[in-house]
Amino acid sequence: MSTESLSPAISRYSRFQFVATPFLFILLGVIYASWAARIPAIRDALQLSPAQLGIVLLGGGLGAVGSFPLAAWMVNKFGGRRAAWYSGLGLIVVLPSLALAPSMMWLAIVAIALGAASGCFDVAINAIGTAHEKTAGRSTMSLLHAWFSLGAVSGALLGSAMAGFAITPLMHFSTTSLLLLLPLYIAYQALPHDEIVHAESKALFAIAHGPLVALGIIGFCGAVAEGSIADWSGVFMKDEMGAHDGVAPLAYAGFAALMLLARLVCDRLKDRFGARNVVACGALFAAFGIFVAIAALNIPLTILGFALAGAGFAAVFPFVFSAAGRHGSTALAAVATFSYSGGLIGPPVIGFLAQGWGMQVAVGLIGVMAIAIAIAASRARWLE
Repeated sequence: MSTESLSPAISRYSRFQFVATPFLFILLGVIYASWAARIPAIRDALQLSPAQLGIVLLGGGLGAVGSFPLAAWMVNKFGGRRAAWYSGLGLIVVLPSLALAPSMMWLAIVAIALGAASGCFDVAINAIGTAHEKTAGRSTMSLLHAWFSLGAVSGALLGSAMAGFAITPLMHFSTTSLLLLLPLYIAYQALPHDEIVHAESKALFAIAHGPLVALGIIGFCGAVAEGSIADWSGVFMKDEMGAHDGVAPLAYAGFAALMLLARLVCDRLKDRFGARNVVACGALFAAFGIFVAIAALNIPLTILGFALAGAGFAAVFPFVFSAAGRHGSTALAAVATFSYSGGLIGPPVIGFLAQGWGMQVAVGLIGVMAIAIAIAASRARWLE
């Protein structure tokens, strides 16, 4: 076969390779938001109290945090490409199972599996993103995380539409998984093979220490905030604002939409003002948005408040993971563990606070976390 006849195929392959990494971030966002959008419906179907729902969400956090040593091993053993393929398959299989859970206990077990798969996938795609950033020789991680936000916006809007048309979570989740399977395979095939460099240390995991702790604290508070908004904003809209099931997911859609727009410019802001300033100022802006949301004056203002919070939190994870990733996959997994412990603790704490003090007080904790991020970012020298 001549070189000329091969050139169109090579060109198509190059285009697939160019979009493969962004698609992986989109996929995670779609699955994350699909689950978040249908939490109110699944809660109502199983008649869960806020505390019981908090326990279910605790399972998701346990799965994510517990998966990070496995994620580090997978990336070191197979490279980010294959680790993303294996864990991505896990995500696609687990998502429909959430809608099949017949009780709180089974829902919590499936949530653990979802958390484990998403944790491994998250570390894998961020390892791919870090390698991409090194190759580019400039800051690109925020743009990659913007693709996650695009997926989250799409997933939340799709969830809103599905709920509005009374389509069951099982049909919603099954259709989503089937539609994502082939693109996941194409992305896996299109990605370049990893140049796997095994670490000299045999440790599969390390506790964040030294300057990594500051990154972990910022990530921890960011995970409390993002995880709690994803899991509870729809419930807040439904319980506090009386929103319909089709309207409730719009709070998270607004959050993800403005986070997407902000992430499109965060890399340029980082180059001009420095990562610490961008994260700290953004966190204060997020706190303002949360306090607007919990004022609960009306549905549009509440959605706007959550949306402003999304813009404020936009830089947290891209810059934290970029900084940690420069020190290898084990450091990345260590910081991810510290960070996603917030995802473990935050949503159930919100549930228990809501049970005892009401949703407004519970969601107000997110504003406190935003202020803590601003303080920690101003002192985190490794964030640059």
